[in-house]
Amino acid sequence: MARKVIVVGGTAAGLSAASKAKRLDPELEIIVFEKSGYISYGSCGLPYFVGDMIKDPDDLVSLHVNDMRDKRGIPVFIHHEVTHVDSSAKKIQVKNLDDGSEQTYQYDDLVLATGASPIKPIVPGVDSDGVYFLRTVEDGVRLKGAVRKGMSAAIVGGGFIGLEVAEELTAQGVKVHVFEALPRLLPFLPESYSQMVLETLETNGVTVHLGEPVMALASSEGKVCGITTASGTVECSMVLMSIGVVPNNALAKEAGLELGIKGSIVVDNRMRTSDPSIWACGDCAQTENSITGQSAYIPLGTTANKMGRVAGSNIGGEDSSFHGVLGSQVTKVFDLYIAATGLNLKQAIDAGFAAVESQVVKGDKASYYPSAKPMYLNFILDSSTGRLLGAQSLGSEASAIRMDALAVAVDAGMTVSRINDLDLIYAPPVAPVYDPILIAASQAMKKVRS
Repeated sequence: MARKVIVVGGTAAGLSAASKAKRLDPELEIIVFEKSGYISYGSCGLPYFVGDMIKDPDDLVSLHVNDMRDKRGIPVFIHHEVTHVDSSAKKIQVKNLDDGSEQTYQYDDLVLATGASPIKPIVPGVDSDGVYFLRTVEDGVRLKGAVRKGMSAAIVGGGFIGLEVAEELTAQGVKVHVFEALPRLLPFLPESYSQMVLETLETNGVTVHLGEPVMALASSEGKVCGITTASGTVECSMVLMSIGVVPNNALAKEAGLELGIKGSIVVDNRMRTSDPSIWACGDCAQTENSITGQSAYIPLGTTANKMGRVAGSNIGGEDSSFHGVLGSQVTKVFDLYIAATGLNLKQAIDAGFAAVESQVVKGDKASYYPSAKPMYLNFILDSSTGRLLGAQSLGSEASAIRMDALAVAVDAGMTVSRINDLDLIYAPPVAPVYDPILIAASQAMKKVRS
């Protein structure tokens, strides 16, 4: 009799797990349930859909339900919510959100890929009309439908999603205010880099309110009309709440699974939970920082896909393990690219390293090449060993591309001395004869204790 595998969640992690397991063992009977109306979509593309750079929501979708069924042999049910898990009986209860019917399914292996949900702050007015979140395609459709040229919008939260939407709404002729509770933007960056991000936003017409926690959302006749902080109220016609996410762990709690950071599901390096018949992957699951070996919660699309693939490999009969994450990330705010990998200075010090930082500014191309732009590069290193622990950069698209090479260096445990010896490419249109990475490594070597 075929083993029955049920996957809860039909986006990055869930479909990676289902597809990998089915590929390894075609005899597996795999079913996927997805609460929303879309599967296999790129949620990182949602800001660009809202800004109308991407016209059709289906353009965000990599695989449709028919593709999974006809090409991969995996039935996927959208608008189906798993409402109950009985881990002792290995059963789940599923509600069809279209007609309200419910059905029970038996499993041998259960994969929880339930993702995460936007944080909803407890402030007056948060349930008013005109308040939006951005996590699913449906969220994007609702937000995009509300955008009107000349309107005023408030974005609560100055993280990557908030800043990306700020750019896209500005391009649509919207007057944008960004409210950030912390005293500066993107605190994983050096302070001078955060200032450059702020200046880029302001130069492009975005008003940024730093160190101003939102106290309430003002409303009139049930419709949001302003953001209230200690400094007063700023009028607006719509609000995007973008202050982070929390893992969707209700089913995990019901199943009695061990929970960790922020309530994320604790898994081993094979993605197995505290229940040997239940696996978890993606934004609902805890992972490990590959530098420190400490538990971490880093909800990123790349991580979700990899975790799902590892879970599917093990369900399908392979012996696969997850290496951990560095938290490599990148975004673009107007013409400024922001990239990072590994630990920032505070994280490195907190982890017990004798950490220091070393900054350089170097052109991303030969100095005489017409389109050369400055690249700001910051290394975090262990001053006692010279090991590179992390890096952050600002500049053109070229600075973001450099971060991939630095992610490899961090993951490999390379020292700045070894990085300084790398044979990197050179041609005037793409790099100076001494690449910014080499210049940064050479400068960082001066901070290593001999």
